[in-house]
Amino acid sequence: MSAPLLNVNGIEVIYNHVILVLKGVSLQVPEGGVVALLGGNGAGKTTTLRAVSNLLAGERGEVTKGSIELRGERIEKLSTSAMVERGVIQVMEGRHCFAHLSIEENLMTGAYTRKDGKGAINATLEKVYNYFPRLKTRRGSQAAYTSGGEQQMCAIGRALMANPKMVLLDEPSMGLAPQIVEEVFEIVKDLNQREKVTFLLAEQNTHMALRYADHGYILESGRIVMEGAAKDLRENEDVKEFYLGMGGGDRKSFKDVKSYKRRKRWLS
Repeated sequence: MSAPLLNVNGIEVIYNHVILVLKGVSLQVPEGGVVALLGGNGAGKTTTLRAVSNLLAGERGEVTKGSIELRGERIEKLSTSAMVERGVIQVMEGRHCFAHLSIEENLMTGAYTRKDGKGAINATLEKVYNYFPRLKTRRGSQAAYTSGGEQQMCAIGRALMANPKMVLLDEPSMGLAPQIVEEVFEIVKDLNQREKVTFLLAEQNTHMALRYADHGYILESGRIVMEGAAKDLRENEDVKEFYLGMGGGDRKSFKDVKSYKRRKRWLS
């Protein structure tokens, strides 16, 4: 892995001054990498992304311990707009397109912070349409009347309009048909390889995420319980049983397996 673009070091996150959600989470995202943050619903994936993008305050959350660095700069106290200026853009879970605006109007809202002129913005728009030809076909359609897959593509395209260095992608597969999920992940792969966009993606679809990521972290109850190269996680027997659905019986907590005791180091 190359030098880290993002370094999250032992953060704790508390909501409403009393609810401890993240408990010493540490992770790194290398420049130009695709890192997957995996785990079930309520594991703390979205909270981790919001800690990085500084969206916690809107939900009465805050980082109370640890540090978050972007290229060596401490960023916990920066505003969300300052994070956008540094090229960190979050695509929210559930897409959150502006329903009353057209697809193209939605995309253009992503460029509102840019200062490099109309020509450069139009060039980026054409690039987005090259990656998402379906959006070009539907460019004049009101977002409310487009499919879930088209809205997800619109949300990612809107992020790209800001010329991001890193995209925080929250549950991109949620509510989408399998073939659309694969299409979205293929585009993420292309953006990473061709445009050198770094991705940190939170995803419950562990099988799909580990196909496209370079590295993965597994969260459970606000803690990292395992990490490693994506190819190694795909072959790990515990990951197969508890997250890829390849084991027999009912799904238990990762903490219930004997080998979990060997992984206490991930919790320190």
